[in-house]
Amino acid sequence: MDFTSQDVAVIEQALRLAMNTENKESKVSQYREVLSKLQNNAEAALLFGSKQKAEAHDGLRYDYDDSSDLL
Repeated sequence: MDFTSQDVAVIEQALRLAMNTENKESKVSQYREVLSKLQNNAEAALLFGSKQKAEAHDGLRYDYDDSSDLL
């Protein structure tokens, strides 16, 4: 599953909101742990995804122009 930077920002915001509204420290601790993992891994995942996209594009442009109807 590919996450965009906007997806990560929404997830971070949701976790922060949950941490601020939760009364149980055990739940807050779980949210904090997930948020920490997300922050540590999000940058690497986003960089990996953009690197894959860059490698998939070879820099060449292919125009398929069927000009046979011009003859």
